[in-house]
Amino acid sequence: MGGLKKPKISSQQAATSGEKGKEIRIVTRHVVTVNDVVKNPRLIKLLYLISLSNNGLSEKALSHLVYNIEKEQKGRFGYEFTLVGDTPVSKELLNDLTTLKYTGFVEVSIKNRKLYVTSGGKEILDKTIESIKTDIDALKKSFEETWPKIAPIDVEAGLKASKR
Repeated sequence: MGGLKKPKISSQQAATSGEKGKEIRIVTRHVVTVNDVVKNPRLIKLLYLISLSNNGLSEKALSHLVYNIEKEQKGRFGYEFTLVGDTPVSKELLNDLTTLKYTGFVEVSIKNRKLYVTSGGKEILDKTIESIKTDIDALKKSFEETWPKIAPIDVEAGLKASKR
């Protein structure tokens, strides 16, 4: 019934004796504001590109779309891509997409996991469209030319999301 009881050890003694203790780690993150998005033309271009898709757009399809636009028109967005298999991956693009989600300009549908521009995103886009006026026609043309190649990837991602 009894048994031996371990003596209580202070955290300093635990550290020296090699026992694991709980440690609090503080990680600082940069807070992104709506004003940061408005001042960043690359985010506005990305928001505009997502808004061109009427039925939403999967993250994978967006990655392929931006990659193809970058290939055709070097420097349109300024993202650097790495190919993993046949899938283009860009950490910068994912960070920008996370920023748009965080500020509430883009949302992800729960049922099909596609990206949609929110009403707040459309409002900001209407206010800031002048800042990317020179790129609008080129982006729209690139979207229309590239979308037929990307649509099967988008459908595939939608089907995988709906199976879950």
